[in-house]
Amino acid sequence: MMGNVFFAYNPETSMSNDLIKHVTDATFEAEVLQAQGPVLVDYWAEWCGPCKMIAPVLDDIATTYEGKLTIAKLNIDDNQETPAKHGVRGIPTLMLFKNGNVEATKVGALSKSQLAAFLDANI
Repeated sequence: MMGNVFFAYNPETSMSNDLIKHVTDATFEAEVLQAQGPVLVDYWAEWCGPCKMIAPVLDDIATTYEGKLTIAKLNIDDNQETPAKHGVRGIPTLMLFKNGNVEATKVGALSKSQLAAFLDANI
């Protein structure tokens, strides 16, 4: 009898792009709000299917926009203070910060072309 084998998705180990930062409630102000350039924050959770779908898109975008944009990921289960402060109600939520302020927000998984258009219109 064969059993089912399940592999846990862990963005910490699955993420292939070193350009993406992992931020926490403790580091959010320094790494996002006080950042010199625009920062796209991905609010995500391990159990979120659409969050898993957008992860490779963010990897590609991080490379494409290197030097123009920083991408940060914040796990909402491990860091509940920051999402509450910024009104995050669904995930994935992508929030673009400029000069410490929210410039634009998108909720839900986006294709690479949709995300690129969103960024090009707002950075």
